[in-house]
Amino acid sequence: MSGTLVVGQSGGSTATLSNTLAGVLEAALQSDAVDRIYGMCNGIEGLLQERFVDLTNASTQLRDALRRTPSAALGSCRYGLQETDAERALDVLKAHDVRYFIYIGGNGSALTVQAVDRWAQESGHDLHAVAVPKTIDNDLWGTDHTPGYGSAARFAALAALDGGSDSWALRTHDQVKILETFGRNTGWVTAATALAKREEADPPHLIFVPERPLTQERFLQEVQAAFDRFGYVHVAVCEGLRRPDGELLFASDRAVDRDAFGRGQLGGVSTLLAELVADELDLKSRTDKPGTMQRACLSLASSVDLEEAYLVGKAAVKAAVSGDTGKMITLERTPGPEYAVTTGLIDVSDVAGKERPLPDSYLNEAGNHVTSAFLDYVRPLIGAQLPEYVRLSLPTVSKLI
Repeated sequence: MSGTLVVGQSGGSTATLSNTLAGVLEAALQSDAVDRIYGMCNGIEGLLQERFVDLTNASTQLRDALRRTPSAALGSCRYGLQETDAERALDVLKAHDVRYFIYIGGNGSALTVQAVDRWAQESGHDLHAVAVPKTIDNDLWGTDHTPGYGSAARFAALAALDGGSDSWALRTHDQVKILETFGRNTGWVTAATALAKREEADPPHLIFVPERPLTQERFLQEVQAAFDRFGYVHVAVCEGLRRPDGELLFASDRAVDRDAFGRGQLGGVSTLLAELVADELDLKSRTDKPGTMQRACLSLASSVDLEEAYLVGKAAVKAAVSGDTGKMITLERTPGPEYAVTTGLIDVSDVAGKERPLPDSYLNEAGNHVTSAFLDYVRPLIGAQLPEYVRLSLPTVSKLI
């Protein structure tokens, strides 16, 4: 079967998302089963609105440029398909003889692929729909990790390393610093800040993630204890921190800040906690909040992540033209002393709408840092080793004691 292939990008961008698109184009252009290649502008919204970019003749120069481009070159969206969209979606797919539907994204995108695949089967339209994993949150089931995560993990580790150096240098003045990272329900990105820590006294001294609920009282106790021990405190927190009752510590309640799923915009928990430290512990506190740069910063991207993002794009096309549908591409870590991965397939129904939290074995008993098992897991994903810095920490020359 030959026909048109459509590809779209969805959800929050990553530093390596356009590498996946380049991989899709590379494989599609080499396939005799693909007659035309259309890019959906702004994800599934582009399909519903019939807004396509014709990529059938995408040049080598364009594909190479995509590999040097962060974020979603086609534009992204956060639209959740409704059953009322089925007729329109099928009309567009049939009008353009679309036989292969490739959608790059996370949990919400898996739901989109599931819906499109089901609608096509129910209508008798011969379509092969494949989801391609992408999310810095690293929370998809069935895959060892997700493209986008390795680069976000590297960014978070460098933010902790560089920001921690600043904290150490000014520890007599700025006594507490709180680094806030992305993560609505899972702490994979926040946990990666632990890669900055080589010695016991190195930042980050504390790491807090949504998988372990946190009270303000416990937070203050942990900060005070760390300050008493180290003389300053560098803390990494996840924006999605939750109380024991499951409620977020902080989220915007403005209607304009809610996404397509009704969720309030996160970002700001570090400010809340910094003010709490200043008010309750009388310690000068500052925050580092990188925002969207942590997911889209190509200049700090992981070389491993870039290659794997390209790999899953090519694998998606291969799966679709081979007859697979209703599947998601996975990355599978191969056994052995050297890090390597292969691609696999999982039913998209096993992924859609689900989240994979940090395993208990990756968090220490106190719930304020990670274990060596997590470090072993994440270290190969960030590419080159982090730099090592010098600290001239003790006076070596003195005449008056």
